[in-house]
Amino acid sequence: MAAFEMSFEELQKYKGKTPKPEDFDDFWEDALGEHELSNLDYDVYPADFSAKGTKCQLLKFTGVGGATIQSKFIIPEEPSEKCKGILMFHGYRFHSGEWTEKLVYPLAQNAAILAMDVRGQAGGSIDSFEGGLETIYGHITRGVLEHDPQKLFYRNVYLDTVKAARILMSMGEIDKNRIGATGVSQGGGLAVACAALEPQIKKLCAFYPFLSDFRRMEDLDFASEAYIQLKQFFRMRDPRHEREDELYYKLGYIDIQNLAPRIRAEVLWFCGMSDHTCPPSTQFATYNKITAQKRMILYPEYDHEKLHGAEDIRFKFFEEL
Repeated sequence: MAAFEMSFEELQKYKGKTPKPEDFDDFWEDALGEHELSNLDYDVYPADFSAKGTKCQLLKFTGVGGATIQSKFIIPEEPSEKCKGILMFHGYRFHSGEWTEKLVYPLAQNAAILAMDVRGQAGGSIDSFEGGLETIYGHITRGVLEHDPQKLFYRNVYLDTVKAARILMSMGEIDKNRIGATGVSQGGGLAVACAALEPQIKKLCAFYPFLSDFRRMEDLDFASEAYIQLKQFFRMRDPRHEREDELYYKLGYIDIQNLAPRIRAEVLWFCGMSDHTCPPSTQFATYNKITAQKRMILYPEYDHEKLHGAEDIRFKFFEEL
């Protein structure tokens, strides 16, 4: 066990520190009633990439608040039957990645891939605030000073994942009963949120998820790229921590540990036990609250990095979808 973390026995019992707001469930039920989520219109455009045996396209839809959400959409050129669907989500401040990273699923598993670019980050999605493009940092705390928690940035991103899932399930060539979600770091957190908010998702594969147990990060005092914005918020906006409880209460609306009990999908979870970016305790805070069928695979000497053999395990996990 890494020296900075609690013991493995403690991790197995740990349930997190970020509070769950009293109206949390009503908040998310109201959010799922947003009128944009019922409009499943989308447009597809030819991509500047092609691969034999597949159709590679860009898919765009309107997200909550008018954002333009772009995804890579890859489907077998001549599917043998209705395709399974796999939603893919990317890491913090990044984009949906390379086309070639995704081709194995359409070619080997008769699967359609929908890989979403997060609004306001490095991909093709355009946020609804003025300027619209990459905002570099501050996504966790964006909107936290507003009275209404509906202004939280990740509230809308989580709803984007729900709409992406519903669009995928609405397609005639997709078997809506065979839908999976997966991602790494931020993408792992978004996959967790997506599976929690869209109960039709059957399999969830998360790699060391971000966006879990924000208050624990204060205890650990890591200045990681992912969570440094919390420390900067206090330095610039609340240097004496006079509003600390208020901040973490508000962040409780978007902390994935509070969404975890809603998950019904089968879960496969990968954790590097020496992860300084998304420490194991923050991950166990969410994992321990999942009541669905689940399995965690541990990498004792690994940090926040590519995990040897994990991609092959994920492939076999989705092969059974």
